[in-house]
Amino acid sequence: QVQLVESGGGLVQAGGSLRLSCAASGTIFSIMGWYRQAPGKQRELVAAITSGGSTNYADSVKGRFTISRDNAKNTVYLQMNSLKPEDTAVYYCNANFWRNSRKYDYWGQGTQVTVSS
Repeated sequence: QVQLVESGGGLVQAGGSLRLSCAASGTIFSIMGWYRQAPGKQRELVAAITSGGSTNYADSVKGRFTISRDNAKNTVYLQMNSLKPEDTAVYYCNANFWRNSRKYDYWGQGTQVTVSS
C-alpha cells in the first residue's frame, strides 16, 4: 500500500526556517515534490525532484527553498529559509511514477505552515 507521511510544519516568524519531510512507502517514485495551497487560492507547485536529483522550483521560492531526496529512505525534504507571510499555506507532498503508460499520483495529508509577520 502506497503511503506518504508528512511532518515538520508549524508556526514561524517571518525570516525564520522550517524543514518539511515526507516519507514514502509502498513503491519507488520517479518524481517527488511539494505543493501548497493557501486559503482561496489554487494548489501550486513549490518544488519537485526526480530520482536522479534534477530539481524544479517555483519562481517565488527560488533561492530560499531547497528540495532534497534520500532515495535509500524514500524520503523527500523541503528546507524553507527566509520564510515570508505569503508562504503561509497547507503544504502537500506529492509523489508519482509511470507504469505501463499510466501515471500513478499520490498525495500526503498536508501539513500547515504559518508564517507570522
